Amino acid sequence: MNGVDPISEARTAVFFHAHPDDEALLTAGTMAMLAAEGHRVVLVVATSGERGQADVEPGEALGATRMSELYASAAALGCARVVNLGYADSGLAPGGGVADDRPEGAFIDADVEEAAGRLAAVLTEEEAGLLTTYDPAGGYGHPDHVQVHRVGGRAAEIAATPIVLEATVNRDPLLRGLRLVRRFYPQLDIRAFERAYSPAEVITHRVGVRRFARQKRASMAAHASQATGADTRTLGVMLKIPQPLYRLIFGTEWYVRRDAPLGSRLRHPFEPPPKA
Repeated sequence: MNGVDPISEARTAVFFHAHPDDEALLTAGTMAMLAAEGHRVVLVVATSGERGQADVEPGEALGATRMSELYASAAALGCARVVNLGYADSGLAPGGGVADDRPEGAFIDADVEEAAGRLAAVLTEEEAGLLTTYDPAGGYGHPDHVQVHRVGGRAAEIAATPIVLEATVNRDPLLRGLRLVRRFYPQLDIRAFERAYSPAEVITHRVGVRRFARQKRASMAAHASQATGADTRTLGVMLKIPQPLYRLIFGTEWYVRRDAPLGSRLRHPFEPPPKA
């Protein structure tokens, strides 16, 4: 790059998520870090999340609420732009998986090529140097998250975006923690997590974001509708964690770059991978 530091050179990073609040859980620290470094950060969601659980009834009103929350989250993280691709939230079947009652225009039913074209238009307009998607499992398997993986990968091909990172969670310490918790709560079923997210061996990026814990927590707090509306909401539990412990638990964000050699241990989204 003609002697220019590939990390400090200002570029645009596009973070692609399925619903409002997904960015807070998976990539908020990285987004805040890149914005603070002077990079342009763009947040794209496939849907407004109108079928999520909340005290507000699912539908148009919830979608509007969640989009307002998304803009507040984006502001806390320093995002320059927010884009909604406009698909309907596919929702979940009662036992997980694809819902039979999903609405017309559900993201899971979208033609991958057509949806990828919409996202690729944003990537091209922004001259994006990086796109984040999800791992093939869609994290914990939500159909819209799996579709983000498919659509994001194809969009990067169309737009020739040079860096594609799959946002994920390191499955190994997650399982160790859940097995420890199960000693005290034997009823806890962790089988679904045995195939969720990504094992440590395939993770290429471990991005330290402890310095941006305040922004990440503000991003989570912006999604107030998702902290209530069920017996135990993950976001609500996370926001009750004391700040020092919060920084420790959420101080790392994980990504997989498929064109990087296996075993890569990269610390920054724009860091060049080692040669194989």
